[in-house]
Amino acid sequence: MSKAKFRFNPETLEYERESSNYLGVIAKIFGFLSLAAVIAVASAMVAQNGNNTEDLQHQISEYEVQLKILNNKSLEMQTQLNELARMDDDVYREIFGADPISDDIRKAGTGGVDKYTALEQIRNGEDFKKIHEKLDNMSAQYKVQEDSYNKLIQMARNKSKMLASIPAIQPIPNKNLRRIASGFGYRVDPIYKTRKMHKGMDFTAPKGTKIYATGDGVVQKVEYSRWGYGTHVVINHGYGYSTLYGHMSRAMIKRGQKVTRGQLIGLVGSTGKSTGPHLHYEVHKNGTAVNPVGFFYNDLTSDQYEEILKLSSNPNQSFD
Repeated sequence: MSKAKFRFNPETLEYERESSNYLGVIAKIFGFLSLAAVIAVASAMVAQNGNNTEDLQHQISEYEVQLKILNNKSLEMQTQLNELARMDDDVYREIFGADPISDDIRKAGTGGVDKYTALEQIRNGEDFKKIHEKLDNMSAQYKVQEDSYNKLIQMARNKSKMLASIPAIQPIPNKNLRRIASGFGYRVDPIYKTRKMHKGMDFTAPKGTKIYATGDGVVQKVEYSRWGYGTHVVINHGYGYSTLYGHMSRAMIKRGQKVTRGQLIGLVGSTGKSTGPHLHYEVHKNGTAVNPVGFFYNDLTSDQYEEILKLSSNPNQSFD
């Protein structure tokens, strides 16, 4: 059974099953090779049997007409292959940050000229030779393109895994954006009343409100700190990203457990150094805390994103 082929759609950023027209290119190449071989054999038979093969001569005349059609079709297919190569280098590989395939590789020869020598001895042999050379080269180019697409499919799978892992939603339901109490940056400490760096965002919510993982990953920590984050969870998302969820009333996952984006991981509380029920949420990139507001793009409209930027930038007092 033939393997399904896929094409990357730059508009949807997904791989889609390739249409039969694309798969038909290679089928046409081999079909035309077979036709050319039949013509060559028939021509050889005419040369051997002389004038006593009028019917065969008539068939050869028809084949010669088809040979011209074959030549035109080969030019069309070469144009299609060239367009596939252009899209591969200029669009698909650009999306995935992959280097384009060099012309030396794309136009690599099929090797050896002896395979065409026999064709030179028959009627219209030079034409047959040119057609065979074209089709052999197109077959080689198709193989290069097929290998390239297989690699791109793997890149897409890796990219999909990365996109699913990077934090991209708010950790608690917040459609109306009314739960942001304090943002990232220097804020007044609620206990010591001094300005200090607040490395995350505080979301106010009633005790027991559900908390969700913001990206796929593996639970790195489930710990309790009396004067720190209280009951808190750290998820390692890979690709240099991790997230922290603090002051929970209850953690509902275990260390080493795999989680997916949107999975329930705990409940809002006020454990540790906290002045009221809320979730303290942090995003770290390569070990450094970054502003979480830049990672809510999956569940916010552009207007909501602008609003959340304003809310999170207010220089108010933090909850922890």
